[in-house]
Amino acid sequence: MDPTTTTALLFPGQGSQEPGMGRSLAEASSDVMALWKKAESASGAALREIYWDGDADAMAETRYLQPALTVVNISVYMAFEPVLDQHAATALMTGHSLGEFSALAAARVLSLEDVIETVSLRGRLMAEADPEGRGAMAAVLKLDEGAVEELVQEVGESTGKLLVLANRNSPTQYVVSGEAEAVDAMAQPVKERKGRLIRLPVSGAFHSPLMQEAAAELGGFMKKLSWSAPKRPVYFNVTAGPESDPLAVMDIMARQMTSPVRFIEIVDGLWQAGARQFVELGPKNVLAKLTAACLGKDKEYETASVMEPESVRDVFSA
Repeated sequence: MDPTTTTALLFPGQGSQEPGMGRSLAEASSDVMALWKKAESASGAALREIYWDGDADAMAETRYLQPALTVVNISVYMAFEPVLDQHAATALMTGHSLGEFSALAAARVLSLEDVIETVSLRGRLMAEADPEGRGAMAAVLKLDEGAVEELVQEVGESTGKLLVLANRNSPTQYVVSGEAEAVDAMAQPVKERKGRLIRLPVSGAFHSPLMQEAAAELGGFMKKLSWSAPKRPVYFNVTAGPESDPLAVMDIMARQMTSPVRFIEIVDGLWQAGARQFVELGPKNVLAKLTAACLGKDKEYETASVMEPESVRDVFSA
């Protein structure tokens, strides 16, 4: 990659977990291993056992996933940061939903300890927000935003149930969130329009008003933390743009759990700011693929996914 070009760093969120994630980085660094131990203490769970030994059912649980994936993302950034400082002219950051907290740690907005405590609480609150299973989420594929918005309104009105457009991931991938009856009722009209609906394995209607009580509790906790101005620009899910004022950042993050993820707009904003290299720091390459889908085939850019130490070194030598 060209070291004179602006680099955008992408931190993935829920859904990017995989067995064994972060193990090689932790075994190579006592600092990283200490982060896992902090996360286990904060969450009250044996996270290394769950993720490194590959307990598939437990790996998908929100209360475990949020602290574990955050530690992995931060671990990758810790390995990548020296390479970034040496080679990148300018760096911008963003994260998808949960991944936004990794961006806050990387940009020194919150301390590592505060981020781990926050995502551990966030994971527990989101897991417990819907004990009766009222809420659900589903991905809508192969339909444009206008069609999805129209269906969300129609189905919400016809069922009388809450339904919102929660994630704008790419021009052909949107996520709806709300009461399960309404989410399931989307299936037939989506099919009639030649689209596809995929129910997501989550424990509630994230990024919807059904998360309001959990968001309020998390917001109260976050008010007690020490917030700093980002050392590198962070593009936020709620606003789709950067923010430098620490109190404004805290307010944005307090609204994140109930607000849509505006990833399409974020990628466009990063492009408009000069980003031509998009590097995903974390497991899989979900955000790298979504970024390519957002930018299309007519623009010149590069994407990369970084997880293991070898890929950290290879990004700028390619």
